[in-house]
Amino acid sequence: MVTNPLRKTRRRLVQCEMDITEKRLMKIRNVVDRRQSGLTVVLQDIHDPHNAGAIFRTCDAFGVQTVYLIFEKEMPFNPKKIGKKSSSTANKWLDFEVFESTRKCFLQLKKQGFKIISTFLSKDTKNIFGIDLKDKKIALIVGNEQRGLTQEAVDLSDEVLSIPMAGMVQSMNVSVTIGIFIYEVIRQRKKFGNSFRLRMEARKSLEKKFVDK
Repeated sequence: MVTNPLRKTRRRLVQCEMDITEKRLMKIRNVVDRRQSGLTVVLQDIHDPHNAGAIFRTCDAFGVQTVYLIFEKEMPFNPKKIGKKSSSTANKWLDFEVFESTRKCFLQLKKQGFKIISTFLSKDTKNIFGIDLKDKKIALIVGNEQRGLTQEAVDLSDEVLSIPMAGMVQSMNVSVTIGIFIYEVIRQRKKFGNSFRLRMEARKSLEKKFVDK
């Protein structure tokens, strides 16, 4: 019996495609399984899209699915269209909502039951490492690269925290700041195992969204 080499090649290609699809599906399920429920990042008047892109990459890496952007004083940009070099396409996998008003954004968060935590450097702010951050719903807020958060954002926040620094320079890039805050929240949450995983319905919905991308 003569075996058709072309048929064998086609079978190998089909098997290869099936293996790739299965691997992709497994990766998607692993990522969705580690997405955090009730953890949102809010960027108020970020000027540089590259900084926003770095924050998006951090959010994706730590399982934060939703990012809110507020543009009151800065020129708005589309978070889905910023350069690949800064975000490594992380923005493709995140959900975004854009606001023209800090008050509207904060009111929406509070209606949804979020505790709003702002990052603001002041002698009166509390140390991030001494605060319980295991609330079911937390929104972490960072402000403009130069001006920081507006007074309105600080006044509307439930907590205002800062990162203790030992250097001569008492400031950090916004992407580093939010990275430290996200890490501390995740670190505290891990003590409770799977308590902060997405519910099954939300996981299935997100999995389908990722598969369709």
